[in-house]
Amino acid sequence: MNLPPHQYIERRSKRIVTERLYCDFILNLLYRRAYEHAPTLYRILTSARMSSLLAFFAFELSFPLSAFGAQRFIKRMGVDLSECLEPLSQLNTVQKIFERKIRYWETRPMPDDHAAVVSPADAKMLIVSCNGDSPLFIKNKFFDFYELLGTAKKQWHDAFTHSDAAVFRLTPDNYHYNHLPVTGEVVDVYEIDGAYNPINPGTTIALATPYSKNRRVVTVIDTDVRGGTGAGLVAMIEVVALMIGDIVQCYSEYQYENPVAVIPGMMVRKGQPKSLYRPGSSTDILLFQKGRVAFSGDILSNQLHAKACSRFSEWFGKHVIETAVQVRSRIGTALRRELSEHGNA
Repeated sequence: MNLPPHQYIERRSKRIVTERLYCDFILNLLYRRAYEHAPTLYRILTSARMSSLLAFFAFELSFPLSAFGAQRFIKRMGVDLSECLEPLSQLNTVQKIFERKIRYWETRPMPDDHAAVVSPADAKMLIVSCNGDSPLFIKNKFFDFYELLGTAKKQWHDAFTHSDAAVFRLTPDNYHYNHLPVTGEVVDVYEIDGAYNPINPGTTIALATPYSKNRRVVTVIDTDVRGGTGAGLVAMIEVVALMIGDIVQCYSEYQYENPVAVIPGMMVRKGQPKSLYRPGSSTDILLFQKGRVAFSGDILSNQLHAKACSRFSEWFGKHVIETAVQVRSRIGTALRRELSEHGNA
């Protein structure tokens, strides 16, 4: 089956970009058919062991590269060496290139606004709603809300009922550190086991709700504390996908120094590194309580772009166009409780 091209809007230039989807034909053919006709094969394909094997054979992750080989791979992946913290001589394996550090404090500036909510990653972003009355409501397509948060965590089901969500799709070429979108106190961190479904747009459509079925880490942050962003409770959900071996929690208060695991009771600061995805594709999902965040107007308007072509649009029957955003860039503004309660939000 010939799938239509998948396009997104490049935020800074406003250009329509046709995405180069890695292994598009193979993923769609293999995973669609396995899912529909061979459940046992599908379970094997989406297992942790198979995902790691695919990553190894696809990228030969730990094999040393020559200087020429490294340069060639970096060029093919579109990596900007000028923003990397380490010199080319140290980026001598595919894994090191994927897990590269950048001078984010220089190359990914963050707005000087206490109420700003920022992107957790370099990624393609969509805004959806869990509220059936919202024009952004897309029922049970990317994820099942209750399953996403975990069936054992009903307190968060209640807290995020009718929430708004931002979905960030990372591809293999992206910088793979996640950064915190808000400042606040961590009130819960937990891992939910699951599969390693691919997040290629075609397979996402075929599988339906793949993000709530993959292995993931959920971090709930209270931003209504002293010094916090003021956006209420925010759930940051890091979702593994095909060829992702692990999510390493590595919060650093300053640049990448002295990384530590994120634990309840910790005060974390917006824009700082939180975790690292091992090589492959992956997804971040942010859940915001109803009425606590106003999303940036350009991202909302891009999502309805009439000239871009998205596989998601065909699926939903309306324009659903992603925007390519940079980590630490503004994606919205917190609506503080005292404002939202008086109707000024």
